[in-house]
Amino acid sequence: MNTPSPPPPAYHRTAQRPGWEALPAQVRAAVAGRLGAPVVEARVAGAGFTRGFAAVLRTVDGGSAFVKAAAHAEQPHLVDWYAREAAVLARLPAGLPVPRLRWTLWQAGWYALCLDPVDGHTPRLPWDPSELTATLSGFADVAAALAGPPAELAALGLPRLADLARDDILWWGEVAAGREPLPPVPAARGRLAELVTLESRLPGYAAGATGLTHGDLRVDNVLIDRAGAAWFCDWPWLCHGPAWFDLAGLLITGYAGGLDVDPLFAAHPAAAGAPDDALDVTLAALAGYHLTAAASAPPTASTHLPAHQRWTGEQALGWLARRQGWT
Repeated sequence: MNTPSPPPPAYHRTAQRPGWEALPAQVRAAVAGRLGAPVVEARVAGAGFTRGFAAVLRTVDGGSAFVKAAAHAEQPHLVDWYAREAAVLARLPAGLPVPRLRWTLWQAGWYALCLDPVDGHTPRLPWDPSELTATLSGFADVAAALAGPPAELAALGLPRLADLARDDILWWGEVAAGREPLPPVPAARGRLAELVTLESRLPGYAAGATGLTHGDLRVDNVLIDRAGAAWFCDWPWLCHGPAWFDLAGLLITGYAGGLDVDPLFAAHPAAAGAPDDALDVTLAALAGYHLTAAASAPPTASTHLPAHQRWTGEQALGWLARRQGWT
């Protein structure tokens, strides 16, 4: 067990979203029309870091649905993400613990997608043992189903983690070149060369993967339902890459809570066949990405995003430092 770190952000209330009444009347009418009855209650999602509308809607006839929506004029990137997620959800293998897509619509310059609602909560931190077990078990099922990409998903032309790493994830090299400042984290001092070396291996490792992975697996993209099962949400970043990349990202919160996470990573089916230093390589890359991104969060994101990125980067680097024996 390592020493527990400072508390993480309150992931169940990091979002800053518009309410149902803030949507244009035309959009609300179109959504209600697709739902088949007037909306009488909207429970806005508290997790996440976008400013898009996201809520469980209850209709007068007792029905319910989870709806996301964004205005193209104000948040074109978010509309692109939602449309990409809808395309992925429509093609994921059946039977996975993933909310099912019901429909999409364009109305008055807004894009919306509707999913089956999940009656659940964001996992508690520090991790409850049963919730962590359920999450790791559920992810094993997801990883197994995506190990051989279904033709429908492959036809989408999904990005490759190797390319995403080169384009957007690897930042220690930029720090070493003087194009980005050294993050003010003690564990990074005097270790820049090692961090550059470790992160630089990620594209090569990812290029060798034949399956697909979620691409953004964090605690706030998981829901625990009333039966204790884990559901995996937010799928716009599905990509060709190794599932152990997402496993490492998910377990950062376990490390921060004082858990002995090295054996959890090593024993998980998603890590089978991973390079010996895959965990260290991923932690180095994620630490650099989050610590750098924390200094330049987009104005369209929640104001809680920088705190999440700083905290995540610090924990990733702390875990790596412990594994490497850095002092």
